[in-house]
Amino acid sequence: MPYVNIRIAGKLSREQRAKIAEEISDTLERIAHKPKSYTYIAFDELPDENWAIAGKLLDEE
Repeated sequence: MPYVNIRIAGKLSREQRAKIAEEISDTLERIAHKPKSYTYIAFDELPDENWAIAGKLLDEE
């Protein structure tokens, strides 16, 4: 059973999450032969203030 965890800075719309989930499920079914009904996907949307790149928080830019 595939479990995919997506962590992203900021927010995705419901439509974006749905499309990403569909694409990932399709890819796992096509390439790994895993039925879509076995694929679990979790989205972790974190505020920019909780992410840093090159020593700077993303909300500082």
